[in-house]
Amino acid sequence: MARDVLSIARVLGGELIGDGIAPATPVDAALRLEEFSVVGHPGFATLVVAGAEPLATALTAGGPRADALRGTVLVSHGATRALRRAVESTGATAIVGAEASDAVLHPLLVALLATDQAAEDRLVTTGTKVLTQVARRGGVGAVVAELARRIDGWAVLLDPHGQVISTAGAGGLHVQDAVAVAFSRPVRVRHPGLQVHPVGTGEDLSAYLVISSREASMSRGRDLASQAAALLDLILRTHDRTTTERLGREVMIDTLLDGGPAAAALLRRWGVHESSLTGFALTARSKSVDLERLVTRWLDELGSVHLITEEPGHLLGFLRDDRVDDLVRRVEDVTADARTPLRLGLGSPAASDALARTAAEARQALDVAVTDALTVSRYRALPTVALVLDRLDPGDNARLAEVLDPLRGDDGLHAELTRTLRVYLAEHGSWGVAAEQLGVHRQTLTNRIHRVEELTGLSMGNPDDRTAAWLAIRALDR
Repeated sequence: MARDVLSIARVLGGELIGDGIAPATPVDAALRLEEFSVVGHPGFATLVVAGAEPLATALTAGGPRADALRGTVLVSHGATRALRRAVESTGATAIVGAEASDAVLHPLLVALLATDQAAEDRLVTTGTKVLTQVARRGGVGAVVAELARRIDGWAVLLDPHGQVISTAGAGGLHVQDAVAVAFSRPVRVRHPGLQVHPVGTGEDLSAYLVISSREASMSRGRDLASQAAALLDLILRTHDRTTTERLGREVMIDTLLDGGPAAAALLRRWGVHESSLTGFALTARSKSVDLERLVTRWLDELGSVHLITEEPGHLLGFLRDDRVDDLVRRVEDVTADARTPLRLGLGSPAASDALARTAAEARQALDVAVTDALTVSRYRALPTVALVLDRLDPGDNARLAEVLDPLRGDDGLHAELTRTLRVYLAEHGSWGVAAEQLGVHRQTLTNRIHRVEELTGLSMGNPDDRTAAWLAIRALDR
């Protein structure tokens, strides 16, 4: 274990006097008086060794050096009255009356601390080896659990958005404290000794590891947690999502949507052998959420292939039918924190060679989830509007969509104004939320909506006109 001030006094057979430094403070260095200039680390005690007379003189001399000495632990073979008075009058701390002579005190303490540090290093090395072994066998959860056991405390692993990835020990009871200290939020933290270790750096930051240790050695806990963070970075780091990979995955998803034998053959080569899959579409109301990273991690945890691709405004993917409820639980857990609300649309199971239907259903279910502020929306439970649109022939749907024809651009395609109207209606006319979703100033959104009203003749203040506009937007998607 790490040496503290009290244990040093006991080893030396000396008397600990003064209360400037707590007896349980760990010791990090031993210096001769002539070598001392400043305290190396405020969280540790520095031992300053000399005879009783030189220590008393230096302590009462005044000036910056004397002030710095008051933050150390003075160590001496002598126990003179002058030294005791100097310690008492200045509020310093000292170990007096050591059994060893002043000549051998310093080398004795250096050897003692070096032996102790070597033992600490061996414990850290052993702990790191064990953490590496459990990482191979049990992944993230095993590393966090083993770390909490080795530091005799608890650990919480948070993703970059403050959501819990894993906890161990009593970490589940202290998640709010962990979030507060990791993100420097103005919340009272009940554990002032918490340590935060980023997992990854910069743009590659993948998590925060927060620990609280009851170990006497803070440095050992810090070193072990640092090693654990490096291991967790390797475990959490997924394959590099480069532009080439994303484009390739997009092309493969297009093949799946086209269906037929080519889609079935691609799935087999992709490692998917299920006869049916369920489509899902996911979006977030906060731009701070990296949906691709989040869903990729979930799929890794579920042991599922990354059948996902980004589409405008949402993420589209396919999942084994028996894994859908697991996905729903993860979305609901994240959305329980109001800072990162997610919206999930689920299609119904479809044959693996005919996935276009379940994908379309997932997108429609997502529209309903966004419109009605639902965390999860299943196509089978869609409201009447979707059911009515499903029963209209293509000609009727086209006529409904004609209401928005004035919003087409010079190329004949729907673009900025149509998307603005869609988001505005989906957010129930909330100017602030809609502007944030679109990434524009609120006044810009107001100008666009007024332009929509001028071109279409509809009034967003009229319930019938808003309904007609929404039906037209839904018809455009069919």
